[in-house]
Amino acid sequence: MNTTRELRVRPSQEILGATRAWLEPVRNALGPHFVAAYLTGSVLTEGFETRKSRVNILVLSRELSADVLDRLARSIPASKKATVRIEPLFMTERNIEMSLDSFPIEWLEIQERHMLLEGDDLVGRLDVPRGALRLQCEHEIRGKHVRLRQAYLQHHNDPEVLREVLIEAASGFAALFRTLLRMREEPVPASAAHVVERTAEVFGLDPQGLLGPHLVRYAGGQPAAQIPGIYRTFLAQLDRLVFAIDQLRTA
Repeated sequence: MNTTRELRVRPSQEILGATRAWLEPVRNALGPHFVAAYLTGSVLTEGFETRKSRVNILVLSRELSADVLDRLARSIPASKKATVRIEPLFMTERNIEMSLDSFPIEWLEIQERHMLLEGDDLVGRLDVPRGALRLQCEHEIRGKHVRLRQAYLQHHNDPEVLREVLIEAASGFAALFRTLLRMREEPVPASAAHVVERTAEVFGLDPQGLLGPHLVRYAGGQPAAQIPGIYRTFLAQLDRLVFAIDQLRTA
């Protein structure tokens, strides 16, 4: 499944400077094994806040043997007190090729939202299998649905716990909803709220019900008494979505 990259926002000069400073000793440690490095994830979206989130960097190496790992471990700059906190992922090209059918959502997200820092843009040429995408998406949504239902059974009398579960769910479902839109060959909106609304429209769901976790996380201020109702409505929409995904067939 070939896709085009969707780089939405260029990071600030502060972030670019910090990531390149972090990368220099890492690249030197890899030496001839270094292939490429990319920024990925939320740092390339609007509203990214360095004090709240980490900057994801994907580093590709020709090999990651024990000796190479030891050199990397000694070279990675400490980031506990850094203003820009780096979250690196080290992979080989073979690692990626062998995991495309196991983690298709993650690789598609990286492919469509990445920025090449140095090297060859191998990520932009990935071919993510469409069938594996559907299976992982269904598996993860079903699993999250079950866990949300279990959490409600355990904490239905504690709105603040339910609020925290909804807040966590907001980010967890974002990539899955984007994946569903891609599978239906729908344009993926830039903002998370519009992604949720478009998903609801495409699958015949209630947009406000599906938006529940997003609104709790980003709008906030809902009285405690409203949280259980928001939670139940979201669960009901997930019930319908799971059924719709089960009917979705891909080539």
